[in-house]
Amino acid sequence: MSNNPDTAPLPTAAEPIRAHRSEWRLAWEAVAKDSLAVGGAVLFLISVAVAALAPILSPYDPTVASETAGRLAPPLTQGHLLGTDGQGRDILSRIIWGGRISIPIALAPIVASSLAGLALGLLAGFAGRLLRGFIMRSLDVIFAFPGVLLAVAVAAILGPGMMNVMLAMSIVLLPYVARIVFVETVRILQMDFIEAARVCGTGPMRLLFREVLPNVIGPVIVYGTTSLGGMLVLAAGLSFLGAGVQPPTADWGIMASDGRVVLGKAPWVSIIPGVVIVVVAVACNFAGDGLRDALDPRQRTRR
Repeated sequence: MSNNPDTAPLPTAAEPIRAHRSEWRLAWEAVAKDSLAVGGAVLFLISVAVAALAPILSPYDPTVASETAGRLAPPLTQGHLLGTDGQGRDILSRIIWGGRISIPIALAPIVASSLAGLALGLLAGFAGRLLRGFIMRSLDVIFAFPGVLLAVAVAAILGPGMMNVMLAMSIVLLPYVARIVFVETVRILQMDFIEAARVCGTGPMRLLFREVLPNVIGPVIVYGTTSLGGMLVLAAGLSFLGAGVQPPTADWGIMASDGRVVLGKAPWVSIIPGVVIVVVAVACNFAGDGLRDALDPRQRTRR
């Protein structure tokens, strides 16, 4: 084999793909060794499973008042493990059914904003200066408003409802995802393996889907995972303020709001759904932090 560097074979497009796959394998092994990340992921998956099995696991109808315990029955009342609320409805049943509303409301905006942010970020990264400037300056307008206030304002303009809440939260997340994708795209396009792929005759579309896209998905997944807990709290907050899902639908934010008027007499009505929101949000944060560290080679080396 010749040692002449002029005749050495150029790197092929398959080499970055193999490196990308091995990177994901290393990340998976790192996550598996992080007990907090695994525990958070397991707890979140249990929450999803309980919500999905609500018709089977729920002991009572979440919208029908109990005929035996009455209103504001304390926890451990016979037949009502977590007691009843001000309308006499079983709190445990409403917690179980509330997950079918609260969790999708937090997940859907992350998925929607990730897809839209990927498209806008990649377009801005590959586009010319004029289109890139228009896209990024338009996103900067959204950046000018605090996220929570923007979500409340959009939800108030659109009116209460599950779809409007998800749309408002998607708008809040969109510029962050798009900027992450844009920055990563610009950085990757300046790397040596991209230049090698261009020398080999790789076209723009093939370059986009084979070289750039697999390398920007990781940061988007990490951001979405770490944002899940915050979106869960934000969705509950909008419902708490009356801008989200409306009663009598079982929702964790509505349950916390309903308990305000009886907080001194029956604090468990608000405390129990509040604890559930905090526990699930913290579990999501643990899982997201573990995934972020696993996808960062420097953090894996330190560990």
